[in-house]
Amino acid sequence: MSPGKTILIVEDDSDVRESLAVFLEGEGYSVVEAEHGKEALRCLRSSTDFCLILLDLFMPVMNGWAFRDEQLRDPSLAAIPVVVISADAGTSQKAAALGAVDAMVKPIEFDRLLETVAHHC
Repeated sequence: MSPGKTILIVEDDSDVRESLAVFLEGEGYSVVEAEHGKEALRCLRSSTDFCLILLDLFMPVMNGWAFRDEQLRDPSLAAIPVVVISADAGTSQKAAALGAVDAMVKPIEFDRLLETVAHHC
């Protein structure tokens, strides 16, 4: 993995997660995929190279709100920026309430995603 260029995708829909991963890897980024918040926390705690988290809100096991709460409680993880991705029309407001740096509504606009990723990574 390239230091400082690893993105964590936290998304329970495997098609969406894999599409994002393939796109970002094609742009030169390293990607780690997690199906839910608990898996994402394990990934984050096993490496310090993450520059950005793409976070879905509605997931089984541990949803995006619970994940973000845990992330912010851990000083070693709290500074990693989060972009909320969701099909929910109120995504921007929910992302702001979570302290996310940005929000994107599915389907994702890949040009905008690339700009956001480049800014943080």
